[in-house]
Amino acid sequence: MQSSDFQLPNHDEETRRRLLRGRTLIISLLVLVLAVLIIGWNVVKAHFIARALAQNASPKQTIATATVRFDDWQPQISAVGTLRAVRGVDITTEVTGLVRSVEFHSGDEVASGTVLVHLNADSDMAQEQALAAAADLAEVVYKRDQVQFQAQAISQAQLDADAADLKNKRAQQAAQVALVAKKTLRAPFAGKLGITTLNPGQYLNTGDKVVTLQQLDPILVDFRLPQQDLARIVVGQTVTLTADTFPGLAFTGHIDAINPLVDSATRNVQVEAAVDNHARQLIPGMFGHLQVAAGKPVHALTLPQSAVTYNPYGATVFLVIPDPAIQGGQTVKQSFVTLGDTRGDQVQALSGVKEGDVVVSAGQLKIKNGTPVAIDNSVRPSDDPNPTPQEH
Repeated sequence: MQSSDFQLPNHDEETRRRLLRGRTLIISLLVLVLAVLIIGWNVVKAHFIARALAQNASPKQTIATATVRFDDWQPQISAVGTLRAVRGVDITTEVTGLVRSVEFHSGDEVASGTVLVHLNADSDMAQEQALAAAADLAEVVYKRDQVQFQAQAISQAQLDADAADLKNKRAQQAAQVALVAKKTLRAPFAGKLGITTLNPGQYLNTGDKVVTLQQLDPILVDFRLPQQDLARIVVGQTVTLTADTFPGLAFTGHIDAINPLVDSATRNVQVEAAVDNHARQLIPGMFGHLQVAAGKPVHALTLPQSAVTYNPYGATVFLVIPDPAIQGGQTVKQSFVTLGDTRGDQVQALSGVKEGDVVVSAGQLKIKNGTPVAIDNSVRPSDDPNPTPQEH
């Protein structure tokens, strides 16, 4: 009995240890399963969150791009001018008369002094002959009276009266000769005639227009510049003129004169340029676009004007940058820029970009900072320093 009683406690202790180990194992398994469930739930939740974010992410926007680069260009001043003939006049009559003959055709090139129109001058020529005869008679009388005066047959007063009469007759003859000359209209200078509707037999009054005459080579261009550009222009500077009438053609000339007076209302100064016009393509009254070469050529960092977005707080461009978060993708970043002169489709960048930067040149309205983009340069805005109108 004593031996059996002594072993029972040992048996109970062993049982308790086994039960304790079993409970610990079960608790550990439960904790492990709970941890696996928590981790699994977080993984699933992260997956669904990432999937939802991916579905709600901004889609890629298609844009066109251009590369910022250095270029050698001539600083220029742009202006719009009106063409004017070096000499231009509407030929009119000084006297009335009936048209006897028209000696030109519309559009003729004529030299200075070329006869254009003859007016009927028969009566005027007859009057001229009568006055010439009277003047000749007065001269004979004066010479005869000089001889008589030397013989003291007439007085000095009579001789003076005869001299005055001779001068009066010669003056009347000269006036009539001038009147007859006015019956013949001549070109006052060389140039090109316009269109006329004048016909023989037509009666002209004083001041009636006969035809226009314009000297076309060279041709003058009047334009105006702000007063701050005065320091950049001098007489003799080269100008290039283009006209919408002749797309692709450029006409070269030079500054001929600068008005010494600035308009107090507009603060602009008038400038005159002479442009070569050998082909007679430019005519007075047309308007043209002028580029004045102002200063020495510069090595400028340029980008297309279409890449610049102008805002009240400054000018900006969108830079295209790689984005590691998007597989093979790119995003955009907005950057402020300081701009300089412009030339054609290009503008000079003074700060905000560097050589080699890729900027968005089309599609800015669809993007903002961080927008994923897809580049398609099959169609993009022009980046030409000397563009020509595309609609022609």
